[in-house]
This record gives sequence, structure tokens and C-alpha cells, in this order.
Amino acid sequence: MKKAILFLLMGSAALLACNSGNSKEAKSDTATVAPAPVAAADSKGLELIGASDCTTCHRLHKNAAGSPIGPPYSDVAAKYSPAADSTIDRLVNKIISGGSGVWGTTPMTPHPALAPADVKVMVTYILSIKD
Repeated sequence: MKKAILFLLMGSAALLACNSGNSKEAKSDTATVAPAPVAAADSKGLELIGASDCTTCHRLHKNAAGSPIGPPYSDVAAKYSPAADSTIDRLVNKIISGGSGVWGTTPMTPHPALAPADVKVMVTYILSIKD
């Protein structure tokens, strides 16, 4: 149940981040959504993911609604577990630089505007996800 709530919050955050209209109506609707209880470290990673464009292509789990382009975070966590510092650093660089070939032929868009420290928090959160 927690994971479902987290996924809904991530999706809502992505919609807010992508909302260029910034209407007062949309803001008042989202203000009534109560945040799910999460650990402080997880909360920061989830917040950073929600503020980015990550959820445009990725979902929390395989069975999540939508048509993800990239792998679900739970698959990433399974592939790179246990997470060594070198693995985290490699994934941080991959997210910032972009690329393809690891999960198929569709390239991942580079994210050069993201701060490496923030991406590290995001990656650490993603690698903590368990199915």
C-alpha cells in the first residue's frame, strides 16, 4: 500500500513539475493531497525525482499505470543491487550524460542541469526500492 501511495505522489509531483499553465485551480487541488509517511532520506530522493522529468519515462514498478519508456525503478534496483559507491557514481554519471544500450535501444535523455549531489540522492533512493 505504501508503494502505491508513493507512486501516486510521484506521478502527481511529475504532473505539477510539467504543468506550464500554473493555474490556481490545479494548485488548490494538489494542496489537499496528504504526503505519505517516508523516511527523511527517502523523502528527499522522492522529492528530487518528483521535481525532475524522470517520471515521464520511468515508473516505480512494472505493473504501474502508464507506458514507461525506460525501465521501472524496481528493475534498476534489482539489477544494480547491492549498490556499491562505484555503482552509484556510475549511475549518477549515466543519468547526467544520458546514453543507451543497457536497457534496450531507446536512449536516455541527458540531464546536465541536475546537480551530481542531487542525482546521487535520487539514485540512492531508487536503489533502495524493493519489489
